[in-house]
Amino acid sequence: MSIKLNLVVIQSSNLENSVSFYQNFGLVFHKEQHGNGPVHFACEIENIVFEIYPSSTGRVDMGTRIGFNVIDLNQIVDTLRVKGYAIISEPKVSPWGKRAVVQDPDGHKVELLEVET
Repeated sequence: MSIKLNLVVIQSSNLENSVSFYQNFGLVFHKEQHGNGPVHFACEIENIVFEIYPSSTGRVDMGTRIGFNVIDLNQIVDTLRVKGYAIISEPKVSPWGKRAVVQDPDGHKVELLEVET
């Protein structure tokens, strides 16, 4: 059996701030609404849909941690720093490639990994 991840959904207390943060990685979002459901933002990364939904309670689950492979880690971290986002772990070489951990506007820790090709 072959199982592949196809959907990742996070919640945000401020959709526009979250979308702006994730756009720094090169993600391109579009606004969606399914039936009477909430307006949210979605993008497709290869065959995975990444969506940001509004938090129905105003609170966000901080236990969610996600990661992205990126092309120019140092540039992305520098851009996030200039824009005032928290850098949890500066870029450094790890067994998996050059890695950094940043924090999105809702407090989710986001791992960025630049894999050598």
